[in-house]
Amino acid sequence: MAAQTVTASDFEAVTRTLVAAFDSDPLWRWAFPEGDGIESMWRLCVGSALQFPCSRFLPGYAAASIWIPPGELELDPESDRQVEPLVRRCAGSRAGEVLELLDRFEAAHPHDRPHYHLTIFGTAPDRRGSGLGMALLAENLKEIDAQGMPVYLESSNPANDARYETVGFSPVGSFETPGGEHRVTTMWREPR
Repeated sequence: MAAQTVTASDFEAVTRTLVAAFDSDPLWRWAFPEGDGIESMWRLCVGSALQFPCSRFLPGYAAASIWIPPGELELDPESDRQVEPLVRRCAGSRAGEVLELLDRFEAAHPHDRPHYHLTIFGTAPDRRGSGLGMALLAENLKEIDAQGMPVYLESSNPANDARYETVGFSPVGSFETPGGEHRVTTMWREPR
């Protein structure tokens, strides 16, 4: 299956796929237990990433990968201004901890070398286990390798760490939620 570039006309379907993919993610379920928070957050991230032509999806929206190219910010200024009010509205009493968690994502992000950032990646729940998500990622990485660029990601689910290692990522660090309930592994991949 050939990947297609995410455009504005794909926004709703790609966002639905990613929200469903993260429905049982331990970190994001902790941050937004009601579910509407993760949808609002992913809408900001996917919407902001549309300015870059490097995010991809598979036919039928079976899987999607949201990429930020080298030297660019994950969120445009308007989307960034919306994060704190969104978290305060959707995370309830945990808002302060979730904002601290987002600060930890930013603090862990390397800024010393240009790289692509895989900011959101997921497979539709009814397509999990089919290899489609990893095939999409492998296709994306082939394109990035051709540019000679490294890749960075944050793995919010420890169950996925080994999958990322199979396509060349190595753990380079980690951080936890403010109470230590969940761990995020930061991973790096050199071009091949």
